[in-house]
Amino acid sequence: MIVWAASSSCSSLLILLLFLLILINLYSFCCPLASSSSSSEDPQMNTLSHLLLLRSLGTTARLPPSRGRPWMDVTRKEALWINNRLNPHWVRARLQFQQRRLFAFSAPRGSGHAGRLVRMEQLWQEFFSDPSQWWDNRLTKKTPKHPDFKHKRTFEGLWINPSWLKEKMASMTLGHIQSGDGSRSRVPDFFFNVDKLSKLCEEGRLKEALHMLELMVQQNTKPPIHAYVCLLKGCSRRKALAEGKQVHALIVQSVLDSNILLANTLVRMYSKCGSLLHAHKVFSNMPQHDVYSWTAIISAYADRGEVEEAINLFHQMQETGLAPDKVLFVVALKACATLAGLEQGRQLHSDIIKRGFQSDVIVGNTLVKMYAKCGCTEDARELFNNMGERNVVSWNAMIAGYAQNGLGKDALALYEQMKQEGMQPNNVTFLLLLNACASLAALEQGKQLHSEIIKRGYQSDVVVGNTLVDMYAKCGCTEDARELFDNMNERDVVSWTAMIAGYAQNGLGKEALALYEQIKQEGMQPNNVTFVLLLNAYASLAALEQGKELHSEIIKRGFQLDVVVGNALVDMYAKCACTEDAQKLFANMSERDVVSWNAMIAGYAQNGLGKEALALYEQMKQEGTQPNNVTFVLLLNTCASLAALEQGKHLHSEIIKRGFQSDVVVGNTLVDMYAKCGCKEYARELFDNMSERNVVSWNVMIAGYAQNGLAQEALALFEQMQREGTKPNKVTYISVLSACVHSGLVDQGRYFFDSMCKNHGVTPTKEHYACMVDLLRHAGCLADAELFINKMPIQPNSVVWMTLLGAARNHGHVEIGRRAFDCVVKLEPKNAAPYVLLANIYAAAGRKDELSKIRNEM
Repeated sequence: MIVWAASSSCSSLLILLLFLLILINLYSFCCPLASSSSSSEDPQMNTLSHLLLLRSLGTTARLPPSRGRPWMDVTRKEALWINNRLNPHWVRARLQFQQRRLFAFSAPRGSGHAGRLVRMEQLWQEFFSDPSQWWDNRLTKKTPKHPDFKHKRTFEGLWINPSWLKEKMASMTLGHIQSGDGSRSRVPDFFFNVDKLSKLCEEGRLKEALHMLELMVQQNTKPPIHAYVCLLKGCSRRKALAEGKQVHALIVQSVLDSNILLANTLVRMYSKCGSLLHAHKVFSNMPQHDVYSWTAIISAYADRGEVEEAINLFHQMQETGLAPDKVLFVVALKACATLAGLEQGRQLHSDIIKRGFQSDVIVGNTLVKMYAKCGCTEDARELFNNMGERNVVSWNAMIAGYAQNGLGKDALALYEQMKQEGMQPNNVTFLLLLNACASLAALEQGKQLHSEIIKRGYQSDVVVGNTLVDMYAKCGCTEDARELFDNMNERDVVSWTAMIAGYAQNGLGKEALALYEQIKQEGMQPNNVTFVLLLNAYASLAALEQGKELHSEIIKRGFQLDVVVGNALVDMYAKCACTEDAQKLFANMSERDVVSWNAMIAGYAQNGLGKEALALYEQMKQEGTQPNNVTFVLLLNTCASLAALEQGKHLHSEIIKRGFQSDVVVGNTLVDMYAKCGCKEYARELFDNMSERNVVSWNVMIAGYAQNGLAQEALALFEQMQREGTKPNKVTYISVLSACVHSGLVDQGRYFFDSMCKNHGVTPTKEHYACMVDLLRHAGCLADAELFINKMPIQPNSVVWMTLLGAARNHGHVEIGRRAFDCVVKLEPKNAAPYVLLANIYAAAGRKDELSKIRNEM
């Protein structure tokens, strides 16, 4: 009984539940139908019934009311999300399939591909009527399988492109949409994309990016600050000054010119584009400055070479109370290095220590470079040794410092220490070391570096390859240089230029010219440096005809207006003794700099036209060109050759006015000028008062004493030079031996010649041997002179034998004269001078037969 009651109650409950389910289904079936009949244009979608979902082809759905909530319109995406939770898995799959085929179902039935084209035309029209309803996926899509544009609600993609689309989209990319009736409607805000603008700037499409920005400003849409910054940086990279000015105008129009970030970026843009005037104007109009503003304007002046103004601005910033950061210290130190402003550099060093930046490796590296460029290699090395942290840039800075100051051996020794401490060199390290080897003509060390370069895989670096070619050429190994050049995997115009320079430096002008012909055959375009090197080669060879041919080639290629090439042309014509051609070329130059004037002054001086050189200097001042230290060196040498003491004194006054008196090269030339003009006391006074002296200073003063017959003073100064720690070089010993020659100090001359190798490691050259032969000649020791020549470890040149021949004539030594004559004729068969000297010897000795014979030979 109880069991029956329980079973009957369960049956009643099941029947009740079944009845409720039927009611719910009827309710959910009828309500959507009612709403769909009231809105035939927008079919609804019931998210609780898979049957209605399958029938729905519309873009929205109706969500049934629940707990007092009214009917709600939802998107298909939202409907799909709900169905994923309420419907079976096969319904979800069907809905996804239906969504993918929505475009096909929307096309007219039976139309196939033609119908889809019609539908696509409709979609593109909808797109251009209201682009805000579409997502622009052109920059963000991961794969080309995704459409560029997709509808935000229906997710329909625009796949098939009509024929008129390309032109339409081009107008849209430029920032506007033009409808069929010709009216223009603005692009919605979502089309402005900083990423899109950045991409345009990176690709160099600055005008398109600028037009996009202009439209946003015109439509009162405020682009972000980053958009302006991005475009300004693009203008800086491309040096696009015109576009940069237009961006500046938009910034002013948008009342953003007071923004300090934009102002700083504007200063940098104008600086990179070469408009220092505009950069300074923007900086001056800024309502306030931060440390980045000062860094931008100081860098602008430093980059343009106006380093004095850069340092003055740095001091002005300090007066305002702003504390410089390490970046600004680096900029200021670089300016001091360029100016060789040691005192300002030391002051900056003190400020760096006070502010605690001395431990920063970048600041430390810049300090090392500054001291090295100011010639203080000892201070640079001390700073380098005390650095708490060193990287490869630190080692490169110190190596470069040694190399720049002519201390190539110290640079190579430092590299050995670098390897011992485990620091790995980079390509810059090898470039510096190869240049040091080239300056020293240290072939063996260069070959060792070449081996290391191959081991470390830098041989494929075209810059390293070019430097290797240059090193071998400067060491006289043109064959090795050419072999390396021919085997380079990659060659640029610098490679060809380096090889041409190598031939020119070694007196192989024909090979240089042939290589230039090969350049033209291979289609490589020479640059201005190539032409300058070729002109220098022809100048050193006095190859006027080849120089003229090259001049024609320069005109054909349009380099005649290049001021550097023009200067090289003037120099070439002057060194080929064509001063009139050089003067015509100089007068017709459209642009002249101080180097141009120096080249013409040097041309006059080299051809014995000292007065014209001095007159040209007066013209130079009248035209407003400021002379440099090279100008004064050339003019002082001219005064020395003319013994023009008054003009030399006048130049000395100008040198003091212009602040060049502390320049060691100018100081050396002043000492030489006064000594050659006979004012040895004033020359010594200048020498003693020099703030800085190098080995050339001592050589000039010793030579001055020797030329004035003051051998004892010259030798005393030589002893003082060694006591003060200055190491003599080969030029020093030529001056010392010349002093011994003028005073007939044979024993002292022999002593200095022997000690040259033993004490100071100076290998005697032909000039030293010639001095010794001359010394023995003056003493009448002709047999010793001949024996000395025959024992020379190097092949004696014609000058040495002519010296002995002249001595034989003076002392009437016929046999020695005849042997000297034979050696000279072998070396210079077309020289008439030895025949004249030997004829005089025969005539003085009364040997008429030999005299007649030698005259017939002449």
